[in-house]
Amino acid sequence: MKRVILLIATNIGVMLVLSIVASMLGVNRYLTANGLNLGMLLVFAAIMGFGGAFISLLLSKTIAKWSTGARVIEQPATEAEYWLVNTVRKLAERANLPMPEVAIYDGEPNAFATGASKSNSLVAVSTGLLHSMTEEEVEAVLAHEVAHIANGDMVTLTLIQGVVNTFVFFLARVVGYLVDSFLKRNDDESSSGTGIGYMITVFICEILFGILASVIVMYFSRQREYRADAGAAQLLGSPTNMIAALRRLGGMQAGALPQNMAASGISGGGGWASMFSSHPALEDRIAALQSAR
Repeated sequence: MKRVILLIATNIGVMLVLSIVASMLGVNRYLTANGLNLGMLLVFAAIMGFGGAFISLLLSKTIAKWSTGARVIEQPATEAEYWLVNTVRKLAERANLPMPEVAIYDGEPNAFATGASKSNSLVAVSTGLLHSMTEEEVEAVLAHEVAHIANGDMVTLTLIQGVVNTFVFFLARVVGYLVDSFLKRNDDESSSGTGIGYMITVFICEILFGILASVIVMYFSRQREYRADAGAAQLLGSPTNMIAALRRLGGMQAGALPQNMAASGISGGGGWASMFSSHPALEDRIAALQSAR
């Protein structure tokens, strides 16, 4: 419960900060007496769209630790922890990366990588994954996560999220203004964009456009999984262990990550349809690795 409250408070704080910034710049006054100021609206939408995405990126490691209860291994205390840290170090060196933080969290089989940059990253694995896979399979999962960092996937997905968020904010308000103008076309004394029609339309459009935006973001998320699988195979010198790890995941119930981190896991929860899933089907990922041999 504490983690949920912290996450809600963080999201509220982000929106308040962005609202204050938009207000200080004056771009939140895009509805004028002369109509809709599209330039000002675009700046407002970019602040809200990119601002939220980049703040989430900057806070990603902290949020990941909060939401999963991940414990960073500062000083390895067990043989398993020594092996885990040394394996990540070896893979990071092969990928020419600075050493990421390494963490363990309690839960069903899963793993994730996050962080604002290649030099400020985190690789975390669940106790369930460590206990249910061989060392070779765990190493493959770790290689997959290190490949995400090497590919800059966290930043790339943030940029994509920022772009689609911006267009959701922008287009929803343009449509809202047009609908409100149509409803008030015979009311000369009322200014468009201030009525209930505007507010309702913006609310509905943000939901609809947000769904379409999620399809775009999830498509790019699935593509980065294929690239991380291929990157893991390259780091290991062969796709064999990565294929074995994916097959192992296919035979177990992967642990669910918090919704804001679902795209970061080795195996996502997916959605009710494949186009809403952050991860391709495991059999498709295996087939892609086999075809690359």
